[in-house]
Amino acid sequence: MTFLELAKLRFSSRKYKSQPVENEKILKVLEAARVAPSASNKQPWKFVVFTQPESLSKAYQMYHREWFKQAPVVILACAEVDKAWVRAEDNKNHADIDLAIAIDHITLQATELNLATCWICNFYVEKTKQLFNLPAHIEPIAILTLAYPEDNSNPERHNFQRKKLEDIVNWETFN
Repeated sequence: MTFLELAKLRFSSRKYKSQPVENEKILKVLEAARVAPSASNKQPWKFVVFTQPESLSKAYQMYHREWFKQAPVVILACAEVDKAWVRAEDNKNHADIDLAIAIDHITLQATELNLATCWICNFYVEKTKQLFNLPAHIEPIAILTLAYPEDNSNPERHNFQRKKLEDIVNWETFN
């Protein structure tokens, strides 16, 4: 399978089988995050993985949708903002960008393993900080579900659900 074929297979799943995800597969998706590039190789990320019923029950409080509670694995992706590279010109902290790259590595690795993910950004941030007693320098950025999918998506959807290349690319100058 080519990279583009893999990328087209990846989708945001919201319906999961009750089948547990094997620990080896969880470790493999986390390894994909570990090797992700980051600005100045700072790697300003932390991941909290929930797999046990008691911790999952707590994790399910981070987001209000019922489908979320089907996920047998939940990953809280956090940025270590104090460890990230900061662009000198405008003080842009790149922790969220670096973490997004690592999360994307997770989603693509999961797809290769026939697992499903859903990237959740609209969650209860303050409640999450309190639930897990996150230090001030740790910013929860996203939640990921990890599961065997009950649903699927058509890889050809990109032909009609995505903008055309000419609508997003300019050559030599910004038009």
